[in-house]
Amino acid sequence: MPVSTESQVIGKVSRSARGTIFFADNFLNIANAKTVAKSLERLVQSGKLSRVATGMYVRPVDDEIIGTIVPSIEEIAAAISKRDKSRTVPTGSYALYKLGLTTQVPLNVVYYTDASPRKIKVGQQTITFKKASARNLAAVGDISKLAIQALRTIGKDNVTDEELRIIRERLKDEKPYHLQHDLKVAPEWIRQLLRPFNQPNNND
Repeated sequence: MPVSTESQVIGKVSRSARGTIFFADNFLNIANAKTVAKSLERLVQSGKLSRVATGMYVRPVDDEIIGTIVPSIEEIAAAISKRDKSRTVPTGSYALYKLGLTTQVPLNVVYYTDASPRKIKVGQQTITFKKASARNLAAVGDISKLAIQALRTIGKDNVTDEELRIIRERLKDEKPYHLQHDLKVAPEWIRQLLRPFNQPNNND
């Protein structure tokens, strides 16, 4: 007896860890888009999946105290980046927030990407992926790429001593070889501000 589309979808979901993000097209090897969409909708209604955004789902993680835990912005962006085989870099007010330079959570989170530009609505927030040059995507350190984008957002002549202190403190947790790489691809004025972290290099 043939296995139903829904049973195959459930099987694939069940074999994955809780918190795993799925896209509708992850199941197109099982059935066509219309049939898969109906199966996913039924799984959302039954609670086996939660809808994150249009065409994006997660196997829910349930906590006894706080209830269902939704994926973070970073997890969603990482899943999209993995699917698209693209590079992404948080920028703008979100980079400031992630570094602790502001406590205000932005409603519009902006990522630079080398894939197609798009906007994704996630609850009350919007993730905007903006097409950017290779240079803006060259940084590899999780903290140093935030620092570079935060300083770009603040502006060369607007950086305060306190902001610089916070950034320097955060950069102490960056992997040294990532930091060295990222300083070399950063604008010169940012390199000058962060140079105390750079190892002496007369060939710079």
